[in-house]
Amino acid sequence: QAYASTFILLLLIKLLIKTELPTVTLQPNWPQIFRGEKVTLRCEIHGNRGAQLKYEWKPDKQNSPTSSEYRINTATESYSGEYSCRARRDYQITDWSDAFRLTVEGEPIVTLQPNWPQIFRGEKVTLRCEIHGGGGAQWTYEWRPTSSNSPTSSEYWINTATESGDRYWCRARGDYHITAWSDVFRLTVRDKPTASLTAGDEIIPLGGSVTLTCSVSSSTGWKFDWFRQKSESSGAQLIRNNEPHGVISISEGGLYSCRAGRGDPVFYTENSSKVTIYKTGEFRSLLLNNKTRQV
Repeated sequence: QAYASTFILLLLIKLLIKTELPTVTLQPNWPQIFRGEKVTLRCEIHGNRGAQLKYEWKPDKQNSPTSSEYRINTATESYSGEYSCRARRDYQITDWSDAFRLTVEGEPIVTLQPNWPQIFRGEKVTLRCEIHGGGGAQWTYEWRPTSSNSPTSSEYWINTATESGDRYWCRARGDYHITAWSDVFRLTVRDKPTASLTAGDEIIPLGGSVTLTCSVSSSTGWKFDWFRQKSESSGAQLIRNNEPHGVISISEGGLYSCRAGRGDPVFYTENSSKVTIYKTGEFRSLLLNNKTRQV
């Protein structure tokens, strides 16, 4: 009988304790938490606010509190994970709460648009302040270096790139919180490049064609324009423009040159050197070293 009474008593205590399961909540209840912010996890038990309880937290770290609040003074990515809590009083203990997942996002990242390997003097580029996981929030942005025209949007427009080595940072502000500053983005600006033109052959065979190749030794994203002169004294005419590939076939003799362009507005390279192409069986008044030549 004593055994039965003890069993019933323990069962009642167990049922009483398990009536209310703790809940972990986040204060402030922001949709995203970023590195450097101060937040608090709270272990809440409905109907037990006045009770003298001690708390346990998982994961169990060296500074894990025994109170209902788990304070994180400076959030970092290492705090990301699942948190659970339970409460003790005398000989009673609750079950562990359901896990609360905390995700701490890193600082913003400054990216370059378009993301070309090299930027040249005179080009228009955009720096973008990107926040992983924060796309749905309403942000106001700050940029360094600050100037009279520093934007408050996520994009920093540079209409004419000039100086190499300039450094840029950004951060974002929400309604009640602010991210850390991004890492430094260093913008490298190179001198304006010159297009290079090569010919598969300088003489067009009878009834055939010759391949011309226009290239830029550095960076990507180029489209190509092609020019032809009938003679040294005549003006250059645009024969192809905005070609995505730097290779064309020609069947007419003349002086050929090319250039490359990219971006909006279009930034152009310097024109290539001219290449003289002759056509078999035709007399061309192409002057080479002040002489006419018949092939």
